[in-house]
Amino acid sequence: MTTDTNDFQAKEHRGRAESRVRGLMLGLALGETLGATGGAAGDALPAAGTLRAGVATQLACFTAEGIIRAMVRGAHKGLCHPPSVLWHAYCRWAALQGIDRDRLAARWGTFSGGEWPDGWLAEVPALAARRGTAPATVEALSSREQGTVDKPATTSRGWHALGRTLPIAALIGPRDVRSSIAQDREIAALTHGDPAAGSAAAHATMFLRRCIAGEGVVEALRSGLTALGPGEGPSDGPAAAAEDEQRRLADALDRSAADPADPDVLRRLAPDPTAPSALLGALYVAGSFPGRDQVRAALRFASTAPDGASVACTTGALLGAAHGAEALPLDLVSRHELGWVLDTLARDLVTEQFDSPSGSEYARGWDPHWWGRYPGW
Repeated sequence: MTTDTNDFQAKEHRGRAESRVRGLMLGLALGETLGATGGAAGDALPAAGTLRAGVATQLACFTAEGIIRAMVRGAHKGLCHPPSVLWHAYCRWAALQGIDRDRLAARWGTFSGGEWPDGWLAEVPALAARRGTAPATVEALSSREQGTVDKPATTSRGWHALGRTLPIAALIGPRDVRSSIAQDREIAALTHGDPAAGSAAAHATMFLRRCIAGEGVVEALRSGLTALGPGEGPSDGPAAAAEDEQRRLADALDRSAADPADPDVLRRLAPDPTAPSALLGALYVAGSFPGRDQVRAALRFASTAPDGASVACTTGALLGAAHGAEALPLDLVSRHELGWVLDTLARDLVTEQFDSPSGSEYARGWDPHWWGRYPGW
C-alpha cells in the first residue's frame, strides 16, 4: 500500500509539474501573439485561422530544446556548461533564419558529424519563418564569441533577454537561489549585456519556479522578492542598486493590490520594450488578475502597454505557470502555429527530468530515438 501511495503521489506531482510547465510555454507564446496586436487583443485577431508566433517565442523554443540537450549531455558526458549549449541552440535558430548560415554551418558542422542544424526543431517550418526582429540577438550571434557577464557581446537591455530565458524556470526541484541567479544572468548575457536585463531575467525565472512549485501567483511573486536579503538581488552592482530594483518590483506588486488594472499605472511601469519594463508591467498585470478564470482578461490588459508583446508574453508565462495549461484560452492556444511544438517541448522537458529517456553513460535508456531528437551537445 505504501509503495502504491508513493507511486501515485509521484505521478500526481509529475502531472502538476507538467501542466504548469506547459502553461509557462504556451502562456508566453500566446501572450506575445496577443500583445503584438497593440492593445486590441481579441478584436484585432482574425476570427479564424492560424495565429502567428513572435520571435521571442521562437527563441524560447530553442531555449527549451537547449535545456533538454544540456541535461542529456550531462547524463552521458558527466560534464556540461549549460550556457554554451544554449549558445549553440541560438546559433541553430540563426541558421534556420538565414543569418550567417554558411559561417555557422562551417563552425558547428565539423562537430556534428553529420547534417547541421541537427535536432527535431530544425524540421519545423515556422521556426525558419521571419516573425519579427531581434537586433541584439542577431548582433550577438553574428560575433565570433558568445557573450558573458564580464565580456558581453552587446550592451542591450531589450526584453528578448527576458522573453527567451523564461523556459529556464522549467528546471524542476530544489535549487540554490544564488547559483540559479548566476546561471540565469550568464544565459541572458549571451545576447544582452546590460546588467539590468540579466537581473530582470533572473528575477522572472525565480518567480516562475515558485509558480511551478505550486504557489499562487501573488504568493509566488511576494516570496520571490523575499528570497534574498536586502541588497542581495540579481543586480550586478552595488547593494543599493539591488535594493532599488527590489523596491520597484515590490511597488509594482503593491500597486496591483491598491490600484489594479489601471492603464495609466501600466504605462508608467512599463514604458518601453526593455527587460526591466516587461517584468514590472507583468508583475502589475498578474497581480491585478491573479485568478485562474482571469487569464484572458489579463492578457488583453497587458496588451495595452506601450510595448504589449513584452508585457503580455511575461504575464502569460507567469499565469500559465501558476494555473497550468488548462487555464489558458483553448480557442486561441489551439490556433497558435507553434502550439504543438511548445506543448511537446514542455512535456519533453519534464520527461527528461523524471525519466532520462536516453539513459546515461552508465545505463541504457528506454527511448532509442531520444538522442536523435536531442543530441547532447
